Amino acid sequence: MPPSSNTKSLLAALLIAAVPVIAAAQANEEFTGTIDVSEVLLDVVVTDRDGNVILGLQPEDFVVQDGEGTPAVQSATFYSNRAFVDSAGLAARLGVSADQVPVDRFFVLFFDDPRSIFPGLMSEQLDALRWARRWVHQELQPNDFVAVVSYDVKLKLHQDFTTNNEDILRALDSVGKGKDPGSNWPSRVEAGSGPSLAQNLPRGNDLRKGTRKIYSALQTLAEASGSIIGRKNLLMFSVGFGEPGDFSESTGLLTAQTTGASNWGTYRVDSRYYGNMMQALNDSNVAVYTISLLKNIRNENAAQGILGNSLSLLADDTGGEYHANFLNFRDPLRQVVQDNNGYYMLSYPAESAPGEGGYRKVTVTTKNPDFVVRARQGYLSGG
Repeated sequence: MPPSSNTKSLLAALLIAAVPVIAAAQANEEFTGTIDVSEVLLDVVVTDRDGNVILGLQPEDFVVQDGEGTPAVQSATFYSNRAFVDSAGLAARLGVSADQVPVDRFFVLFFDDPRSIFPGLMSEQLDALRWARRWVHQELQPNDFVAVVSYDVKLKLHQDFTTNNEDILRALDSVGKGKDPGSNWPSRVEAGSGPSLAQNLPRGNDLRKGTRKIYSALQTLAEASGSIIGRKNLLMFSVGFGEPGDFSESTGLLTAQTTGASNWGTYRVDSRYYGNMMQALNDSNVAVYTISLLKNIRNENAAQGILGNSLSLLADDTGGEYHANFLNFRDPLRQVVQDNNGYYMLSYPAESAPGEGGYRKVTVTTKNPDFVVRARQGYLSGG
Protein backbone atom coordinates (compact mmCIF):
# COMPACT_ATOMS: atom_id res chain seq x y z
CA MET A 1 0.00 0.00 0.00
CA PRO A 2 1.58 3.34 -0.94
CA PRO A 3 2.28 5.81 1.88
CA SER A 4 -0.33 8.49 2.48
CA SER A 5 0.58 12.11 1.86
CA ASN A 6 0.54 12.77 5.62
CA THR A 7 2.88 9.88 6.27
CA LYS A 8 5.22 10.98 3.50
CA SER A 9 5.33 14.44 4.97
CA LEU A 10 6.15 13.02 8.39
CA LEU A 11 8.89 10.77 7.03
CA ALA A 12 10.33 13.60 4.97
CA ALA A 13 10.64 15.61 8.14
CA LEU A 14 12.21 12.79 10.13
CA LEU A 15 14.28 10.65 7.78
CA ILE A 16 16.74 13.23 6.50
CA ALA A 17 19.88 11.45 5.43
CA ALA A 18 22.72 13.73 6.47
CA VAL A 19 22.43 16.65 8.89
CA PRO A 20 18.77 17.28 9.34
CA VAL A 21 18.08 20.40 11.36
CA ILE A 22 19.80 23.61 10.28
CA ALA A 23 19.51 27.30 10.92
CA ALA A 24 17.38 28.91 8.23
CA ALA A 25 17.52 32.45 6.88
CA GLN A 26 14.56 34.76 7.27
CA ALA A 27 12.06 34.36 4.44
CA ASN A 28 12.72 37.81 2.89
CA GLU A 29 16.47 37.96 3.52
CA GLU A 30 19.28 36.73 1.33
CA PHE A 31 21.22 33.98 3.06
CA THR A 32 24.84 35.09 3.52
CA GLY A 33 25.93 33.36 6.74
CA THR A 34 27.04 29.87 7.69
CA ILE A 35 24.96 26.75 8.23
CA ASP A 36 25.15 25.40 11.78
CA VAL A 37 23.91 21.99 12.88
CA SER A 38 21.69 22.11 15.98
CA GLU A 39 20.51 18.49 15.98
CA VAL A 40 21.79 15.26 14.46
CA LEU A 41 19.68 12.36 13.22
CA LEU A 42 21.44 9.02 12.91
CA ASP A 43 19.91 5.78 11.64
CA VAL A 44 21.10 2.73 13.57
CA VAL A 45 20.56 -0.99 12.98
CA VAL A 46 20.53 -3.06 16.18
CA THR A 47 20.45 -6.86 16.04
CA ASP A 48 21.22 -9.83 18.21
CA ARG A 49 24.15 -12.14 17.42
CA ASP A 50 21.96 -14.06 14.97
CA GLY A 51 21.02 -10.96 12.98
CA ASN A 52 17.48 -10.53 14.34
CA VAL A 53 16.38 -6.89 14.69
CA ILE A 54 15.99 -5.77 18.32
CA LEU A 55 12.74 -3.96 19.20
CA GLY A 56 11.77 -1.84 22.16
CA LEU A 57 14.98 0.13 22.80
CA GLN A 58 14.67 3.55 24.42
CA PRO A 59 16.94 6.65 24.15
CA GLU A 60 18.71 5.76 27.38
CA ASP A 61 19.72 2.39 25.91
CA PHE A 62 22.08 4.07 23.39
CA VAL A 63 25.53 5.57 23.95
CA VAL A 64 26.77 8.06 21.33
CA GLN A 65 30.34 9.34 21.06
CA ASP A 66 30.40 12.48 18.87
CA GLY A 67 33.98 13.65 18.56
CA GLU A 68 35.15 14.08 22.15
CA GLY A 69 31.64 14.50 23.52
CA THR A 70 28.97 12.04 24.67
CA PRO A 71 25.63 13.77 24.00
CA ALA A 72 22.47 12.36 25.52
CA VAL A 73 20.17 10.72 22.99
CA GLN A 74 16.87 12.61 23.04
CA SER A 75 14.74 10.22 21.02
CA ALA A 76 14.98 6.76 19.48
CA THR A 77 12.16 6.15 17.00
CA PHE A 78 11.81 2.74 15.40
CA TYR A 79 10.93 2.45 11.71
CA SER A 80 10.03 -0.72 9.85
CA ASN A 81 9.47 -1.60 6.22
CA ARG A 82 6.48 -3.68 7.27
CA ALA A 83 3.12 -2.52 8.59
CA PHE A 84 3.18 -2.61 12.39
CA VAL A 85 0.65 -5.19 13.59
CA ASP A 86 1.46 -5.50 17.30
CA SER A 87 -0.61 -4.09 20.13
CA ALA A 88 -1.24 -0.36 20.37
CA GLY A 89 0.51 -0.21 23.74
CA LEU A 90 3.73 -1.74 22.45
CA ALA A 91 3.51 0.38 19.31
CA ALA A 92 3.37 3.54 21.40
CA ARG A 93 6.33 2.38 23.48
CA LEU A 94 8.35 1.79 20.31
CA GLY A 95 7.44 5.19 18.91
CA VAL A 96 5.55 3.62 16.00
CA SER A 97 1.98 4.48 15.04
CA ALA A 98 -0.16 1.33 15.03
CA ASP A 99 -1.46 2.22 11.57
CA GLN A 100 1.93 3.23 10.17
CA VAL A 101 2.41 2.20 6.56
CA PRO A 102 5.63 0.48 5.44
CA VAL A 103 8.71 2.64 4.98
CA ASP A 104 10.44 2.46 1.61
CA ARG A 105 13.79 0.67 1.49
CA PHE A 106 16.56 1.43 -1.01
CA PHE A 107 19.07 -1.10 -2.32
CA VAL A 108 21.87 -0.53 -4.83
CA LEU A 109 23.37 -3.68 -6.38
CA PHE A 110 26.99 -2.79 -7.22
CA PHE A 111 29.02 -5.30 -9.27
CA ASP A 112 32.76 -4.63 -9.30
CA ASP A 113 34.14 -6.41 -12.39
CA PRO A 114 37.00 -8.68 -11.16
CA ARG A 115 38.67 -9.21 -14.55
CA SER A 116 41.24 -6.46 -14.12
CA ILE A 117 42.68 -8.22 -11.02
CA PHE A 118 41.57 -11.87 -11.08
CA PRO A 119 40.09 -12.78 -14.48
CA GLY A 120 39.29 -16.32 -13.33
CA LEU A 121 36.64 -15.03 -10.94
CA MET A 122 34.17 -13.99 -13.64
CA SER A 123 32.33 -17.25 -13.01
CA GLU A 124 31.80 -16.14 -9.42
CA GLN A 125 30.29 -12.86 -10.56
CA LEU A 126 27.94 -14.72 -12.86
CA ASP A 127 26.96 -16.90 -9.90
CA ALA A 128 26.31 -13.77 -7.84
CA LEU A 129 24.09 -12.45 -10.61
CA ARG A 130 22.17 -15.72 -10.65
CA TRP A 131 21.47 -15.52 -6.92
CA ALA A 132 20.61 -11.84 -7.24
CA ARG A 133 17.86 -12.82 -9.66
CA ARG A 134 16.45 -15.25 -7.09
CA TRP A 135 16.71 -12.52 -4.46
CA VAL A 136 14.56 -10.22 -6.59
CA HIS A 137 11.87 -12.90 -6.85
CA GLN A 138 11.97 -14.20 -3.29
CA GLU A 139 13.06 -11.44 -0.91
CA LEU A 140 11.95 -8.05 -2.19
CA GLN A 141 8.85 -6.33 -0.84
CA PRO A 142 6.55 -4.09 -2.93
CA ASN A 143 8.02 -0.96 -1.33
CA ASP A 144 11.66 -1.92 -2.03
CA PHE A 145 13.43 0.31 -4.56
CA VAL A 146 16.43 -1.25 -6.33
CA ALA A 147 19.10 0.27 -8.59
CA VAL A 148 21.74 -1.75 -10.47
CA VAL A 149 25.25 -0.48 -11.28
CA SER A 150 28.57 -1.98 -12.29
CA TYR A 151 32.18 -0.82 -12.36
CA ASP A 152 35.11 -1.72 -14.56
CA VAL A 153 37.00 1.36 -15.72
CA LYS A 154 34.05 3.62 -14.95
CA LEU A 155 30.69 3.58 -13.19
CA LYS A 156 27.81 2.20 -15.29
CA LEU A 157 24.16 2.70 -14.38
CA HIS A 158 22.16 -0.26 -15.67
CA GLN A 159 18.93 0.57 -13.83
CA ASP A 160 17.80 3.57 -11.82
CA PHE A 161 15.76 3.04 -8.65
CA THR A 162 12.63 1.06 -9.43
CA THR A 163 10.15 -1.30 -7.79
CA ASN A 164 9.57 -3.10 -11.12
CA ASN A 165 11.13 -6.56 -10.83
CA GLU A 166 11.28 -7.09 -14.59
CA ASP A 167 13.35 -3.94 -15.03
CA ILE A 168 15.73 -5.10 -12.30
CA LEU A 169 16.13 -8.52 -13.94
CA ARG A 170 16.89 -6.95 -17.32
CA ALA A 171 19.55 -4.80 -15.67
CA LEU A 172 21.17 -7.86 -14.08
CA ASP A 173 21.29 -9.48 -17.53
CA SER A 174 22.98 -6.34 -18.84
CA VAL A 175 25.67 -6.60 -16.14
CA GLY A 176 26.26 -10.27 -16.97
CA LYS A 177 26.81 -9.44 -20.63
CA GLY A 178 29.24 -6.64 -19.76
CA LYS A 179 27.14 -4.07 -21.56
CA ASP A 180 27.52 -0.34 -21.25
CA PRO A 181 23.89 0.81 -21.23
CA GLY A 182 24.86 4.44 -21.80
CA SER A 183 21.83 5.38 -19.75
CA ASN A 184 23.35 8.59 -18.44
CA TRP A 185 23.75 10.50 -21.67
CA PRO A 186 21.68 13.71 -21.51
CA SER A 187 19.26 12.54 -24.19
CA ARG A 188 18.54 9.30 -22.27
CA VAL A 189 17.97 10.64 -18.77
CA GLU A 190 14.25 10.65 -18.24
CA ALA A 191 12.66 13.18 -15.94
CA GLY A 192 10.70 11.63 -13.12
CA SER A 193 9.27 12.34 -9.70
CA GLY A 194 10.53 9.21 -7.94
CA PRO A 195 13.89 8.51 -6.27
CA SER A 196 16.66 8.70 -8.86
CA LEU A 197 20.41 8.31 -9.21
CA ALA A 198 20.45 9.27 -12.89
CA GLN A 199 19.08 12.73 -12.22
CA ASN A 200 22.11 13.58 -10.07
CA LEU A 201 24.94 11.64 -11.75
CA PRO A 202 27.38 13.38 -14.13
CA ARG A 203 26.31 13.12 -17.75
CA GLY A 204 27.95 11.15 -20.56
CA ASN A 205 31.73 11.50 -20.78
CA ASP A 206 31.80 13.43 -17.52
CA LEU A 207 30.71 10.25 -15.73
CA ARG A 208 33.54 8.28 -17.35
CA LYS A 209 36.16 10.94 -16.56
CA GLY A 210 34.95 11.38 -12.99
CA THR A 211 34.87 7.70 -12.02
CA ARG A 212 38.14 6.27 -13.26
CA LYS A 213 38.95 5.00 -9.77
CA ILE A 214 36.62 2.92 -7.68
CA TYR A 215 36.98 5.44 -4.85
CA SER A 216 35.56 8.19 -7.04
CA ALA A 217 32.88 5.84 -8.40
CA LEU A 218 31.60 5.15 -4.88
CA GLN A 219 31.85 8.82 -3.94
CA THR A 220 29.94 9.88 -7.06
CA LEU A 221 27.26 7.28 -6.40
CA ALA A 222 26.88 8.43 -2.80
CA GLU A 223 26.56 12.07 -3.79
CA ALA A 224 23.94 11.19 -6.41
CA SER A 225 21.82 9.50 -3.73
CA GLY A 226 22.13 12.26 -1.15
CA SER A 227 18.79 13.88 -1.92
CA ILE A 228 16.89 10.59 -1.42
CA ILE A 229 15.39 10.55 2.05
CA GLY A 230 16.24 7.50 4.15
CA ARG A 231 18.91 4.84 4.49
CA LYS A 232 20.47 3.56 1.26
CA ASN A 233 21.97 0.06 1.29
CA LEU A 234 24.74 -0.56 -1.25
CA LEU A 235 25.44 -4.26 -1.85
CA MET A 236 28.93 -4.38 -3.32
CA PHE A 237 30.07 -7.64 -4.95
CA SER A 238 33.86 -7.46 -5.24
CA VAL A 239 37.17 -9.18 -4.58
CA GLY A 240 38.40 -6.00 -2.94
CA PHE A 241 40.20 -3.04 -4.36
CA GLY A 242 43.63 -1.50 -4.30
CA GLU A 243 46.75 -0.85 -6.34
CA PRO A 244 50.40 -1.78 -5.69
CA GLY A 245 51.03 1.63 -4.17
CA ASP A 246 48.22 1.10 -1.69
CA PHE A 247 50.07 -1.60 0.22
CA SER A 248 52.97 -1.65 2.63
CA GLU A 249 56.42 -1.61 1.10
CA SER A 250 57.57 -5.12 2.03
CA THR A 251 56.48 -6.42 -1.40
CA GLY A 252 54.33 -5.29 -4.29
CA LEU A 253 50.99 -6.81 -5.21
CA LEU A 254 52.27 -8.46 -8.39
CA THR A 255 55.22 -10.03 -6.58
CA ALA A 256 52.93 -11.48 -3.95
CA GLN A 257 50.65 -12.98 -6.56
CA THR A 258 53.47 -14.65 -8.47
CA THR A 259 55.60 -15.81 -5.54
CA GLY A 260 52.82 -16.78 -3.14
CA ALA A 261 54.39 -14.71 -0.36
CA SER A 262 52.25 -14.74 2.76
CA ASN A 263 53.92 -12.02 4.86
CA TRP A 264 54.03 -9.11 2.48
CA GLY A 265 52.16 -6.52 4.52
CA THR A 266 48.63 -5.32 4.91
CA TYR A 267 46.15 -3.21 2.98
CA ARG A 268 46.21 0.49 3.63
CA VAL A 269 43.80 3.01 2.24
CA ASP A 270 44.82 5.50 -0.40
CA SER A 271 44.59 8.70 1.63
CA ARG A 272 44.18 10.77 -1.52
CA TYR A 273 40.73 9.32 -2.13
CA TYR A 274 39.48 7.28 0.81
CA GLY A 275 38.60 10.15 3.15
CA ASN A 276 36.46 12.01 0.61
CA MET A 277 34.76 8.79 -0.45
CA MET A 278 33.94 7.82 3.13
CA GLN A 279 32.63 11.26 4.02
CA ALA A 280 30.36 11.23 0.98
CA LEU A 281 29.00 7.77 1.83
CA ASN A 282 28.33 8.65 5.45
CA ASP A 283 26.99 12.12 4.74
CA SER A 284 24.56 10.69 2.15
CA ASN A 285 23.47 7.94 4.54
CA VAL A 286 24.78 5.03 2.44
CA ALA A 287 25.55 1.78 4.27
CA VAL A 288 27.86 -0.49 2.25
CA TYR A 289 27.39 -4.24 2.57
CA THR A 290 30.47 -5.76 0.96
CA ILE A 291 30.13 -9.29 -0.41
CA SER A 292 33.30 -11.11 -1.41
CA LEU A 293 33.18 -12.77 -4.83
CA LEU A 294 35.43 -15.44 -3.35
CA LYS A 295 32.55 -16.65 -1.12
CA ASN A 296 34.86 -18.60 1.14
CA ILE A 297 38.00 -17.17 2.75
CA ARG A 298 39.69 -20.57 2.46
CA ASN A 299 39.89 -19.95 -1.28
CA GLU A 300 41.93 -16.80 -0.85
CA ASN A 301 45.62 -16.59 -1.56
CA ALA A 302 47.75 -13.94 0.15
CA ALA A 303 47.04 -11.20 -2.37
CA GLN A 304 43.31 -11.84 -2.42
CA GLY A 305 43.16 -11.84 1.38
CA ILE A 306 44.84 -8.45 1.57
CA LEU A 307 42.44 -7.00 -0.98
CA GLY A 308 39.54 -8.34 1.06
CA ASN A 309 40.63 -6.17 3.98
CA SER A 310 39.51 -3.15 1.98
CA LEU A 311 35.97 -4.56 1.86
CA SER A 312 35.93 -5.12 5.61
CA LEU A 313 37.10 -1.58 6.28
CA LEU A 314 34.56 -0.07 3.88
CA ALA A 315 31.67 -1.93 5.52
CA ASP A 316 32.79 -1.06 9.05
CA ASP A 317 33.15 2.63 8.28
CA THR A 318 29.65 2.97 6.79
CA GLY A 319 27.55 0.90 9.17
CA GLY A 320 27.19 -2.03 6.78
CA GLU A 321 28.61 -5.53 7.07
CA TYR A 322 31.34 -7.58 5.37
CA HIS A 323 30.37 -11.03 4.08
CA ALA A 324 33.33 -13.27 3.21
CA ASN A 325 32.63 -16.80 4.36
CA PHE A 326 29.37 -18.28 3.09
CA LEU A 327 28.09 -21.27 1.16
CA ASN A 328 26.37 -19.32 -1.62
CA PHE A 329 25.34 -15.74 -2.38
CA ARG A 330 21.80 -16.36 -1.15
CA ASP A 331 23.02 -16.07 2.44
CA PRO A 332 24.44 -12.51 2.41
CA LEU A 333 21.64 -11.26 0.15
CA ARG A 334 19.04 -12.60 2.54
CA GLN A 335 20.92 -11.27 5.56
CA VAL A 336 21.00 -7.72 4.16
CA VAL A 337 17.21 -7.79 3.74
CA GLN A 338 16.76 -9.12 7.26
CA ASP A 339 19.17 -6.48 8.56
CA ASN A 340 17.00 -3.74 7.15
CA ASN A 341 13.59 -4.91 8.35
CA GLY A 342 13.79 -2.15 10.93
CA TYR A 343 16.09 0.54 12.28
CA TYR A 344 16.16 3.27 14.90
CA MET A 345 16.38 6.96 14.14
CA LEU A 346 18.36 8.57 16.96
CA SER A 347 18.17 12.28 17.67
CA TYR A 348 20.69 14.17 19.79
CA PRO A 349 22.02 17.76 20.08
CA ALA A 350 25.02 18.55 17.90
CA GLU A 351 28.36 18.76 19.65
CA SER A 352 29.95 21.18 17.17
CA ALA A 353 30.03 24.85 18.14
CA PRO A 354 28.38 27.46 15.88
CA GLY A 355 30.65 28.19 12.94
CA GLU A 356 32.70 25.03 13.49
CA GLY A 357 32.74 23.03 10.27
CA GLY A 358 34.19 19.75 9.11
CA TYR A 359 33.66 16.03 9.32
CA ARG A 360 32.81 14.66 12.76
CA LYS A 361 33.44 11.04 13.73
CA VAL A 362 30.61 9.26 15.52
CA THR A 363 30.34 5.88 17.21
CA VAL A 364 27.15 4.31 18.58
CA THR A 365 26.86 1.46 21.07
CA THR A 366 24.18 0.12 23.38
CA LYS A 367 24.40 -0.51 27.09
CA ASN A 368 23.69 -4.17 26.38
CA PRO A 369 27.02 -5.61 25.15
CA ASP A 370 25.25 -8.57 23.52
CA PHE A 371 23.63 -6.37 20.86
CA VAL A 372 25.30 -5.74 17.51
CA VAL A 373 25.10 -2.10 16.44
CA ARG A 374 25.78 -0.74 12.96
CA ALA A 375 25.70 2.96 12.19
CA ARG A 376 27.48 5.36 9.87
CA GLN A 377 30.75 6.63 11.26
CA GLY A 378 30.21 10.37 11.03
CA TYR A 379 28.60 13.38 9.39
CA LEU A 380 29.58 16.65 7.76
CA SER A 381 28.96 19.63 10.01
CA GLY A 382 28.37 23.07 8.53
CA GLY A 383 30.45 26.12 9.10
